[in-house]
Amino acid sequence: MNDDQLLRYSRHIMLPQVELAGQEKLLASRTLIIGAGGLGSPAAMYLAAAGVGQLAIADHDVVDLSNLQRQLLHHSADIGREKVASARETLHSINPDVQVTALPCSLQGEQLDEQVRRADVVLDCSDNFATRFSVNAACVSERTPLVSGAAIRLEGQLAVFDSREEDSPCYSCLYKEGEDEEQTCAETGVLSPLVGIIGSMQALEAVKIILSLGNSLSGRLVVFDGLQHEWRTLTLARDPACPVCG
Repeated sequence: MNDDQLLRYSRHIMLPQVELAGQEKLLASRTLIIGAGGLGSPAAMYLAAAGVGQLAIADHDVVDLSNLQRQLLHHSADIGREKVASARETLHSINPDVQVTALPCSLQGEQLDEQVRRADVVLDCSDNFATRFSVNAACVSERTPLVSGAAIRLEGQLAVFDSREEDSPCYSCLYKEGEDEEQTCAETGVLSPLVGIIGSMQALEAVKIILSLGNSLSGRLVVFDGLQHEWRTLTLARDPACPVCG
């Protein structure tokens, strides 16, 4: 670590839970972020600022004017650009030392498995069940910790699924394919600071996993009601009949 890095990350290094060894571990880590939208924006920005050495970001979409209300990785001049290209530029402006891999696609099959395999932790910041189920299956297969977030209207939720733990549930223990009616921000709306809250918490859980700090949210689901400002924590059990991890 050079002198500039020692100064940049000095507030981390001062923490007894992190210190120099922890910051070096962050610098040597790789995180995969699925989605460069409302949740992916704060998550990626905080991970880049924190000094996660490699960030891979996957998103097949382009920047639209309606995104700018909440997707802080992108700016007015980026409308029409690939989101991952815009994201890479913003993240490099925050921390030029971070290596950002832009993946302008919807990761599937072996390509998804390979990216999950290379990551120390995966953040699911997507906005649809199909992606969440496929990312979960890949994380279970590769035994890679998954930090899952969701936000819609004024409600958000956060969970960690860590298949390295024998009793940890997975996303498919919580939700079953085809059972829930999918709703999107484009259909129902979302208050912009809400995605900032949930995305930032995803970044926090990712850093904790990389550094083995405290207790992760593995086996728990945190639900946030932004209208009433109420937090609820639900305990999740592994489903022995789960088609993915059972």
